[in-house]
Amino acid sequence: MKYLKVIAFTHKQIELKELGRLVMCQEHLTDKLHDVKARFGISEIFYLSTCNRVEFVMSTPQVVDKEFAHSFMQALEMGLCSHSTNTFLDAASIFEGQEAMNHLLRTSCSLESLIVGEKEILAQLRKAYENCKEAGLTGDSLRVVMNCIVKTAKEVYTNTNISKNPISVVSLAYRKLRDLKLCTNARILIIGAGETNRNISKYLQKHRFSNFSVFNRTLANAQKLANELGGEAFELADLKTYSKGFDAIITCTSAIEPIITPEIYASLLNGDTDKKTIVDLAIPNDTAPEVLEHFDVNFIEVHSLNEIAKKNLQERYQELVHAEAIIEQNIAEFLVMLKQRKIELAMRQVPEKIKEIRNNAVNTVFAEEVQGMDKESREILEKVMNYMEKKYISVPMIMAKDILINSN
Repeated sequence: MKYLKVIAFTHKQIELKELGRLVMCQEHLTDKLHDVKARFGISEIFYLSTCNRVEFVMSTPQVVDKEFAHSFMQALEMGLCSHSTNTFLDAASIFEGQEAMNHLLRTSCSLESLIVGEKEILAQLRKAYENCKEAGLTGDSLRVVMNCIVKTAKEVYTNTNISKNPISVVSLAYRKLRDLKLCTNARILIIGAGETNRNISKYLQKHRFSNFSVFNRTLANAQKLANELGGEAFELADLKTYSKGFDAIITCTSAIEPIITPEIYASLLNGDTDKKTIVDLAIPNDTAPEVLEHFDVNFIEVHSLNEIAKKNLQERYQELVHAEAIIEQNIAEFLVMLKQRKIELAMRQVPEKIKEIRNNAVNTVFAEEVQGMDKESREILEKVMNYMEKKYISVPMIMAKDILINSN
């Protein structure tokens, strides 16, 4: 576990609006991660980006400190000036070994989330890992870490009330939208067809909203969500020419530059002067600041949900104790499992070596004696040797595990 390292930028130390500047463009993400992986001697790595955190999880023997993190971020070419990079690094948290594991488990159980008790973070963590796994960025070390992360999170959500009557960024955003009392035939533009927008769309559909237009970079994904909502699908570029009007925009994309610019917003209004609503759950925001300066808008964003989030934490405080106990137990079990794996890896050649000794004994050292035995005697010898071979493999393995696990 000593090679497990995490560089974390979270809502606890960094304003959410600022955190958006650390989000990396998906188009070049894999190439950049492969580059830093090779350049810094990192064995395995994956990148996690959510509405309240950007983290790099890695397995590496390298010393990961602020100096390493500075070089690492520069190599990623995140578009930050030297002053901004230093400011972010001053607010970064760096974990290693057991502390890194504890941080990842707490994160997966939502204990480190803006909204404690929301389950989306586990899905986001798994997806981030799977994406990097498919890109060849991870291996066996992070695989066993992820197995423990998923197991622990499921136990916490099952055996505590931390997610009872669950709320999330999406549900809180919907509550604020509901308070604006939009009519159910309101024209709603959904920009982005990812998990967040799919989730908030379910709330809208459940409460009988029915007039949807979905925009996405990939038309097929827009079409899939539009079919579920009974709406129309468009490519993201079609926003510039869309002229059917709207009452509310719900947007959440992975873009690192604003999608809704003053020009596009004015075009979407198409001369309408009524006050509109924008629900922007993207980090960084999809809405350019100038839109809010030049137009009268009901604006709902992740940052504005902070006060509700704090109240939610107070309500669930008692459950944190139970969740932390489960985490502690899983870390203890994980440490035992790592010791067992260490023995298994160290002794994986033992069976082959024993087979070599057996074959050498039968075919070379005692070849003449074996050949001189009758059929029945050879069968008995074969049974004895099979029995001994299994014991010579299993007994040392069991003893070695016991010695290592029980040693200080």
